[in-house]
Amino acid sequence: MDELKEKFIEGCLSKGYDKKIVEKIWSDWESFAEYAFNKSHSTCYAYVAYQTAYLKAHFPSQFMAAVLSRNLSDIKKITTFMDECRRMGIQVLGPDVNESQIKFAVMPNGDIRFGLGAIKGMGENAAQNIIEIRAKGGKYKNIFDFFERVNLQTVNKKNLEVLAVAGAFDNLIDFDRSVLLAVDAKGVSYLEQLMRYGIKVQSEKNSTQQSLFGSVPGFEVPKPAPPKADPWPTIEKLNKEKEVIGIYLSAHPLDEFRFEIESLCNVSIADLKSNMEQYRDRDVTIAGMTIASRIDTAKNGKQYGRITLEDYTDSIDIMLFGKDFESYRNFCFNGYYIMVRGKVQPKAYKPEELELHIKSINMLYDVREKMIKSITLNLPLDEINDIFIDDILKYVQRDKANITLKFKVYDPEYQVSVDLFSRAYRVNITQDFIDYLNDSEINYKVAME
Repeated sequence: MDELKEKFIEGCLSKGYDKKIVEKIWSDWESFAEYAFNKSHSTCYAYVAYQTAYLKAHFPSQFMAAVLSRNLSDIKKITTFMDECRRMGIQVLGPDVNESQIKFAVMPNGDIRFGLGAIKGMGENAAQNIIEIRAKGGKYKNIFDFFERVNLQTVNKKNLEVLAVAGAFDNLIDFDRSVLLAVDAKGVSYLEQLMRYGIKVQSEKNSTQQSLFGSVPGFEVPKPAPPKADPWPTIEKLNKEKEVIGIYLSAHPLDEFRFEIESLCNVSIADLKSNMEQYRDRDVTIAGMTIASRIDTAKNGKQYGRITLEDYTDSIDIMLFGKDFESYRNFCFNGYYIMVRGKVQPKAYKPEELELHIKSINMLYDVREKMIKSITLNLPLDEINDIFIDDILKYVQRDKANITLKFKVYDPEYQVSVDLFSRAYRVNITQDFIDYLNDSEINYKVAME
């Protein structure tokens, strides 16, 4: 446009147009060019948007499987799409040697199965061999059948270890996946014993095929017995799973605190990080698991702390200086589940940047019992009946509960409501009570001290 500006103005002036008007027109064109969108390009986008919206509406599982496969290397997007699957009622299942394809695939019931090729350290050749053998001879009957059939040169020890950690063998065994990696007195893992078994069986089959006399009657390669091993603790199991899958899939370490996070936090970490300016001078509450922590010494000789907090959506670094460090240094440990309340304000030495100034940090284990003041159930008038009263009385107590139970009863027809509560009867927020509220689809709101 800069090249044309001079020619345009000269051409207009030669035709007798006023210079101010000509320059005003050119200025408007320049402003428009900053956001102008080619019409044909816009049409293509609209067409693709319509097509993908149609696919998502009419083939939701297939659409989400394709989206997940396309963004496999982007953990943040995968997390977002996994949440969308849950919202749509689609379950994303872990990898399985009997059902998984290379990438995300749709099961007959509409669930989505994680792909073998998406497991870190797996390799496409090994995954392809497992799938091809399964297609030719049917599903693997058990763990021994698997090792008797797959090519153990293509599917090597490393491949088998990541399959075990990812839970891909879970449906072939009647013991915990930790047993597969347990070692005997000689330092040999059960997976290695199974590999030796599989190699012997395949060798015997090849020998029999080449022999004139066939197999020797009654001869069978003995199956190795699984050793005794304790199941991995939940957090260890999930962390190992995340190492090879990239995300927490079978569960999440924070699932135990989902009620606290959903009911008491007013922002996710991902939303806070991407919209920090929106939360300027506002009180925010976030919660999660400390995945990294550090205590260091500044140039002035004073100690400070750094906590990396992760929730379902993202992670954020929380800095502890001065009084904050002295008050909350005990939280600078990995694997803590904490709730952080603070205010978004400018940094002391970089006012052009915003950060979360800490007001309080509490262990998530303590929040439900020590910090929740009341829970309010929002109920339409026509849903209050004898059945509801009998159900709610199972959870109400006079002496052994400490959380105020309130009711907001409303009449949708007349658009009026009334607030009710009792000083005598209270409730404990147990998992049974939460499950009852969720199963009954009762809307509720929790208030903290």
